[in-house]
Amino acid sequence: MIKRKLGQRGPDVSAIGFGCMGLNYHRGPAMERGDAIALLRAAHERGVTFFDTAEAYGPFTNEDLVGEALAPIRDEVVIATKFGFKDGRPDVGLDSRPERIRVVVEEALRRLRTDRIDIFYQHRVDPAAPIEEVAGTVKDLIDAGKVLHFGLSEADADSIRRAHAVQPVTVLQSEYSLWWRNPEREILPILEELGIGFVPYSPLGRGFLTGKMDENTSFEGGNDHRKTNPRLSAENRKANQPVVDAIEAIAARRKATAAQVAIAWLMARKPWIVPIPGTTKLHRLEENIAAADITFTSEELAEIDSVFSGIEIHGDRYSGTSAARVTR
Repeated sequence: MIKRKLGQRGPDVSAIGFGCMGLNYHRGPAMERGDAIALLRAAHERGVTFFDTAEAYGPFTNEDLVGEALAPIRDEVVIATKFGFKDGRPDVGLDSRPERIRVVVEEALRRLRTDRIDIFYQHRVDPAAPIEEVAGTVKDLIDAGKVLHFGLSEADADSIRRAHAVQPVTVLQSEYSLWWRNPEREILPILEELGIGFVPYSPLGRGFLTGKMDENTSFEGGNDHRKTNPRLSAENRKANQPVVDAIEAIAARRKATAAQVAIAWLMARKPWIVPIPGTTKLHRLEENIAAADITFTSEELAEIDSVFSGIEIHGDRYSGTSAARVTR
Protein backbone atom coordinates (compact mmCIF):
# COMPACT_ATOMS: atom_id res chain seq x y z
CA MET A 1 0.00 0.00 0.00
CA ILE A 2 1.35 3.41 -0.94
CA LYS A 3 1.50 6.08 1.75
CA ARG A 4 0.15 9.62 1.88
CA LYS A 5 0.87 12.49 4.22
CA LEU A 6 -2.20 14.00 5.87
CA GLY A 7 -1.57 17.64 5.06
CA GLN A 8 1.55 19.58 6.00
CA ARG A 9 1.63 18.48 9.66
CA GLY A 10 0.00 15.08 9.60
CA PRO A 11 1.37 11.57 9.82
CA ASP A 12 2.17 9.36 6.85
CA VAL A 13 -0.64 6.83 6.52
CA SER A 14 -1.82 4.24 4.03
CA ALA A 15 -3.46 5.92 1.05
CA ILE A 16 -6.71 4.17 1.98
CA GLY A 17 -7.73 3.87 5.60
CA PHE A 18 -10.35 1.77 7.40
CA GLY A 19 -13.55 3.26 8.79
CA CYS A 20 -14.31 1.02 11.76
CA MET A 21 -17.82 2.26 12.64
CA GLY A 22 -19.74 -0.37 10.71
CA LEU A 23 -18.05 -3.30 12.42
CA ASN A 24 -20.55 -3.10 15.26
CA TYR A 25 -22.54 0.12 14.91
CA HIS A 26 -24.92 1.90 12.56
CA ARG A 27 -24.65 -0.51 9.61
CA GLY A 28 -26.64 -3.57 10.56
CA PRO A 29 -25.90 -6.56 12.81
CA ALA A 30 -22.61 -6.32 14.68
CA MET A 31 -19.84 -8.66 13.65
CA GLU A 32 -18.74 -11.35 16.02
CA ARG A 33 -15.95 -9.79 18.04
CA GLY A 34 -13.35 -12.34 17.01
CA ASP A 35 -14.22 -11.93 13.34
CA ALA A 36 -14.00 -8.15 13.58
CA ILE A 37 -10.60 -8.32 15.24
CA ALA A 38 -9.40 -10.72 12.56
CA LEU A 39 -10.61 -8.37 9.83
CA LEU A 40 -8.82 -5.36 11.31
CA ARG A 41 -5.60 -7.33 11.59
CA ALA A 42 -6.05 -8.58 8.02
CA ALA A 43 -6.35 -4.97 6.91
CA HIS A 44 -3.02 -4.17 8.53
CA GLU A 45 -1.42 -7.25 6.97
CA ARG A 46 -2.51 -5.88 3.59
CA GLY A 47 -0.96 -2.50 4.20
CA VAL A 48 -3.65 -0.44 5.92
CA THR A 49 -2.14 1.69 8.70
CA PHE A 50 -4.94 4.21 9.35
CA PHE A 51 -7.96 3.26 11.47
CA ASP A 52 -10.87 5.52 12.40
CA THR A 53 -13.23 5.11 15.36
CA ALA A 54 -15.15 7.29 17.88
CA GLU A 55 -16.54 7.14 21.40
CA ALA A 56 -20.01 7.59 19.88
CA TYR A 57 -19.79 4.32 17.95
CA GLY A 58 -21.60 1.96 20.28
CA PRO A 59 -21.15 4.14 22.28
CA PHE A 60 -17.70 3.09 23.45
CA THR A 61 -17.74 -0.50 22.16
CA ASN A 62 -16.12 0.31 18.82
CA GLU A 63 -13.13 1.94 20.50
CA ASP A 64 -12.73 -1.09 22.74
CA LEU A 65 -12.87 -3.42 19.74
CA VAL A 66 -10.33 -1.38 17.78
CA GLY A 67 -8.09 -1.16 20.83
CA GLU A 68 -7.96 -4.91 21.29
CA ALA A 69 -7.42 -5.58 17.59
CA LEU A 70 -4.58 -3.11 17.16
CA ALA A 71 -2.82 -3.51 20.52
CA PRO A 72 -0.22 -5.98 19.18
CA ILE A 73 0.66 -3.63 16.29
CA ARG A 74 0.04 -0.29 18.01
CA ASP A 75 3.31 1.31 16.95
CA GLU A 76 2.68 0.41 13.30
CA VAL A 77 -0.70 2.14 12.95
CA VAL A 78 -2.36 5.54 13.24
CA ILE A 79 -5.56 5.58 15.31
CA ALA A 80 -8.10 8.39 15.11
CA THR A 81 -11.02 8.82 17.49
CA LYS A 82 -13.53 11.55 18.30
CA PHE A 83 -15.22 13.50 21.08
CA GLY A 84 -18.19 15.85 21.13
CA PHE A 85 -21.41 14.19 22.29
CA LYS A 86 -23.03 14.13 25.72
CA ASP A 87 -22.06 10.88 27.39
CA GLY A 88 -20.85 9.71 23.98
CA ARG A 89 -24.42 9.54 22.66
CA PRO A 90 -25.42 11.52 19.56
CA ASP A 91 -29.11 11.15 20.44
CA VAL A 92 -28.57 13.06 23.71
CA GLY A 93 -26.86 16.09 22.21
CA LEU A 94 -23.54 17.86 21.72
CA ASP A 95 -20.96 18.43 24.46
CA SER A 96 -17.53 19.85 23.72
CA ARG A 97 -16.96 21.56 27.04
CA PRO A 98 -13.29 21.44 28.05
CA GLU A 99 -14.06 19.29 31.10
CA ARG A 100 -15.88 16.77 28.91
CA ILE A 101 -13.04 16.65 26.38
CA ARG A 102 -10.59 15.86 29.16
CA VAL A 103 -12.78 13.02 30.41
CA VAL A 104 -13.19 11.60 26.91
CA VAL A 105 -9.48 11.48 26.21
CA GLU A 106 -8.75 9.49 29.37
CA GLU A 107 -11.51 7.01 28.66
CA ALA A 108 -10.48 6.67 25.02
CA LEU A 109 -6.87 5.99 25.97
CA ARG A 110 -8.04 3.20 28.27
CA ARG A 111 -10.38 1.60 25.73
CA LEU A 112 -7.85 1.90 22.92
CA ARG A 113 -5.13 0.38 25.12
CA THR A 114 -2.66 3.10 24.23
CA ASP A 115 -0.74 5.99 25.73
CA ARG A 116 -1.58 8.48 22.97
CA ILE A 117 -4.28 9.22 20.43
CA ASP A 118 -2.82 9.96 17.03
CA ILE A 119 -5.71 12.12 15.79
CA PHE A 120 -8.39 13.49 18.12
CA TYR A 121 -11.36 14.92 16.24
CA GLN A 122 -14.21 17.10 17.41
CA HIS A 123 -17.02 14.96 16.01
CA ARG A 124 -19.36 17.88 15.34
CA VAL A 125 -19.00 21.61 15.94
CA ASP A 126 -20.78 22.52 19.19
CA PRO A 127 -22.40 26.00 19.06
CA ALA A 128 -22.41 26.11 22.88
CA ALA A 129 -18.64 25.57 23.11
CA PRO A 130 -16.50 28.28 21.47
CA ILE A 131 -14.23 26.61 18.95
CA GLU A 132 -11.28 28.53 20.39
CA GLU A 133 -11.85 26.84 23.77
CA VAL A 134 -12.10 23.44 22.10
CA ALA A 135 -8.86 24.03 20.20
CA GLY A 136 -7.17 25.30 23.35
CA THR A 137 -8.18 22.22 25.31
CA VAL A 138 -6.84 19.90 22.62
CA LYS A 139 -3.66 21.99 22.53
CA ASP A 140 -3.20 21.27 26.24
CA LEU A 141 -3.68 17.54 25.57
CA ILE A 142 -1.10 17.71 22.79
CA ASP A 143 1.33 19.50 25.10
CA ALA A 144 0.75 16.71 27.64
CA GLY A 145 1.54 14.04 25.03
CA LYS A 146 -1.89 12.41 25.23
CA VAL A 147 -2.87 13.56 21.72
CA LEU A 148 -0.60 13.97 18.70
CA HIS A 149 -2.85 15.76 16.19
CA PHE A 150 -6.03 17.87 16.28
CA GLY A 151 -8.86 17.14 13.87
CA LEU A 152 -12.30 18.49 13.07
CA SER A 153 -15.25 16.70 11.51
CA GLU A 154 -17.97 18.33 9.39
CA ALA A 155 -16.71 21.79 10.35
CA ASP A 156 -17.49 24.89 8.30
CA ALA A 157 -14.76 27.13 6.88
CA ASP A 158 -15.08 29.76 9.61
CA SER A 159 -14.76 27.18 12.40
CA ILE A 160 -11.74 25.62 10.73
CA ARG A 161 -9.97 28.97 10.45
CA ARG A 162 -10.76 30.02 14.05
CA ALA A 163 -9.67 26.68 15.51
CA HIS A 164 -6.51 26.64 13.41
CA ALA A 165 -5.47 30.02 14.82
CA VAL A 166 -5.34 28.51 18.33
CA GLN A 167 -4.07 25.01 17.61
CA PRO A 168 -3.12 24.01 14.06
CA VAL A 169 -5.69 21.62 12.64
CA THR A 170 -3.98 18.61 11.10
CA VAL A 171 -6.94 16.99 9.37
CA LEU A 172 -10.62 17.46 8.58
CA GLN A 173 -12.99 14.52 8.26
CA SER A 174 -16.21 15.13 6.36
CA GLU A 175 -18.42 13.35 3.88
CA TYR A 176 -17.18 13.58 0.30
CA SER A 177 -17.91 11.35 -2.68
CA LEU A 178 -19.10 11.32 -6.25
CA TRP A 179 -22.60 12.11 -5.04
CA TRP A 180 -21.70 14.62 -2.32
CA ARG A 181 -19.26 17.17 -3.72
CA ASN A 182 -20.15 20.21 -1.62
CA PRO A 183 -16.72 20.27 0.09
CA GLU A 184 -15.27 21.43 -3.23
CA ARG A 185 -16.91 24.84 -2.85
CA GLU A 186 -15.28 26.22 0.31
CA ILE A 187 -13.74 23.39 2.27
CA LEU A 188 -11.08 22.03 -0.09
CA PRO A 189 -9.72 25.52 -0.83
CA ILE A 190 -9.27 26.40 2.85
CA LEU A 191 -7.70 23.01 3.58
CA GLU A 192 -5.19 23.57 0.80
CA GLU A 193 -4.49 27.10 2.01
CA LEU A 194 -3.84 25.98 5.59
CA GLY A 195 -2.10 22.70 4.79
CA ILE A 196 -4.79 20.52 6.36
CA GLY A 197 -5.31 16.91 5.28
CA PHE A 198 -8.75 15.59 4.33
CA VAL A 199 -10.33 12.27 5.29
CA PRO A 200 -13.59 11.61 3.40
CA TYR A 201 -16.04 9.34 5.22
CA SER A 202 -18.79 7.46 3.36
CA PRO A 203 -16.70 7.47 0.17
CA LEU A 204 -19.02 4.78 -1.19
CA GLY A 205 -22.24 6.61 -0.36
CA ARG A 206 -23.13 4.22 2.47
CA GLY A 207 -22.86 1.38 -0.03
CA PHE A 208 -25.00 2.87 -2.80
CA LEU A 209 -22.08 3.79 -5.07
CA THR A 210 -20.89 0.17 -5.18
CA GLY A 211 -23.80 -0.75 -7.45
CA LYS A 212 -24.84 -3.52 -5.07
CA MET A 213 -27.95 -1.66 -3.89
CA ASP A 214 -31.20 -0.75 -5.64
CA GLU A 215 -34.74 0.32 -4.74
CA ASN A 216 -35.56 -3.23 -3.60
CA THR A 217 -32.73 -3.44 -1.07
CA SER A 218 -33.87 -3.72 2.53
CA PHE A 219 -31.92 -2.53 5.56
CA GLU A 220 -32.36 -5.11 8.26
CA GLY A 221 -32.25 -4.65 12.01
CA GLY A 222 -32.56 -1.68 14.30
CA ASN A 223 -28.82 -1.02 14.06
CA ASP A 224 -28.87 -0.15 10.35
CA HIS A 225 -29.51 3.58 10.30
CA ARG A 226 -29.47 3.72 6.51
CA LYS A 227 -33.18 2.93 6.53
CA THR A 228 -33.87 6.44 7.86
CA ASN A 229 -31.43 8.21 5.53
CA PRO A 230 -33.40 10.43 3.11
CA ARG A 231 -31.06 9.86 0.19
CA LEU A 232 -31.40 6.11 0.63
CA SER A 233 -35.18 5.91 0.61
CA ALA A 234 -36.47 3.43 -1.99
CA GLU A 235 -37.76 6.30 -4.09
CA ASN A 236 -34.45 8.13 -4.06
CA ARG A 237 -32.42 4.99 -4.68
CA LYS A 238 -34.41 4.52 -7.86
CA ALA A 239 -34.07 8.18 -8.83
CA ASN A 240 -30.31 8.10 -8.18
CA GLN A 241 -29.62 5.05 -10.32
CA PRO A 242 -28.01 7.24 -13.05
CA VAL A 243 -25.20 7.93 -10.57
CA VAL A 244 -24.39 4.24 -10.31
CA ASP A 245 -24.82 3.72 -14.04
CA ALA A 246 -22.23 6.42 -14.73
CA ILE A 247 -19.75 4.95 -12.24
CA GLU A 248 -20.22 1.43 -13.60
CA ALA A 249 -19.61 2.65 -17.16
CA ILE A 250 -16.27 4.10 -16.06
CA ALA A 251 -15.48 0.92 -14.13
CA ALA A 252 -16.17 -1.26 -17.17
CA ARG A 253 -13.67 0.73 -19.24
CA ARG A 254 -11.06 0.49 -16.50
CA LYS A 255 -11.72 -3.20 -15.79
CA ALA A 256 -12.43 -2.25 -12.20
CA THR A 257 -15.42 -2.27 -9.86
CA ALA A 258 -17.70 0.67 -9.14
CA ALA A 259 -16.38 0.81 -5.58
CA GLN A 260 -12.80 1.01 -6.79
CA VAL A 261 -13.63 3.84 -9.19
CA ALA A 262 -15.43 5.82 -6.46
CA ILE A 263 -12.47 5.49 -4.08
CA ALA A 264 -9.81 6.13 -6.72
CA TRP A 265 -11.63 9.26 -7.90
CA LEU A 266 -11.41 10.71 -4.40
CA MET A 267 -7.71 9.94 -4.20
CA ALA A 268 -7.18 11.68 -7.53
CA ARG A 269 -8.67 14.94 -6.30
CA LYS A 270 -5.75 15.87 -4.02
CA PRO A 271 -2.62 14.05 -2.81
CA TRP A 272 -3.55 14.80 0.81
CA ILE A 273 -6.95 13.07 0.65
CA VAL A 274 -7.23 9.66 2.38
CA PRO A 275 -10.64 7.93 2.10
CA ILE A 276 -11.78 5.59 4.88
CA PRO A 277 -14.21 3.02 3.45
CA GLY A 278 -15.54 0.48 5.90
CA THR A 279 -16.58 -3.11 5.44
CA THR A 280 -17.32 -6.30 7.34
CA LYS A 281 -16.07 -8.62 4.58
CA LEU A 282 -12.51 -9.58 3.71
CA HIS A 283 -13.13 -9.68 -0.05
CA ARG A 284 -14.60 -6.16 0.07
CA LEU A 285 -11.59 -4.99 2.05
CA GLU A 286 -9.29 -6.36 -0.64
CA GLU A 287 -11.44 -4.79 -3.35
CA ASN A 288 -11.27 -1.39 -1.64
CA ILE A 289 -7.52 -1.58 -1.15
CA ALA A 290 -7.00 -2.35 -4.84
CA ALA A 291 -8.41 1.09 -5.66
CA ALA A 292 -5.00 2.49 -4.71
CA ASP A 293 -3.66 1.04 -7.97
CA ILE A 294 -6.07 3.04 -10.14
CA THR A 295 -5.04 6.43 -11.47
CA PHE A 296 -6.89 8.93 -13.63
CA THR A 297 -5.50 11.36 -16.16
CA SER A 298 -6.59 14.99 -16.08
CA GLU A 299 -8.62 14.30 -19.21
CA GLU A 300 -10.42 11.41 -17.53
CA LEU A 301 -11.19 13.53 -14.47
CA ALA A 302 -12.57 16.28 -16.70
CA GLU A 303 -14.75 13.70 -18.45
CA ILE A 304 -16.07 12.44 -15.11
CA ASP A 305 -16.86 16.01 -14.08
CA SER A 306 -18.71 16.55 -17.32
CA VAL A 307 -20.77 13.39 -16.93
CA PHE A 308 -21.73 14.07 -13.33
CA SER A 309 -22.56 17.72 -13.93
CA GLY A 310 -25.60 16.51 -15.84
CA ILE A 311 -26.85 14.14 -13.13
CA GLU A 312 -29.29 15.40 -10.51
CA ILE A 313 -28.84 13.94 -7.03
CA HIS A 314 -32.08 13.22 -5.17
CA GLY A 315 -32.53 13.35 -1.39
CA ASP A 316 -30.79 15.04 1.52
CA ARG A 317 -27.85 13.19 3.05
CA TYR A 318 -29.20 13.63 6.61
CA SER A 319 -32.47 14.59 8.23
CA GLY A 320 -33.58 16.22 11.47
CA THR A 321 -31.00 16.82 14.17
CA SER A 322 -28.25 15.09 12.22
CA ALA A 323 -28.75 17.48 9.31
CA ALA A 324 -28.39 20.49 11.60
CA ARG A 325 -24.98 19.26 12.80
CA VAL A 326 -23.26 19.01 9.42
CA THR A 327 -22.03 21.50 6.85
CA ARG A 328 -24.16 21.98 3.76
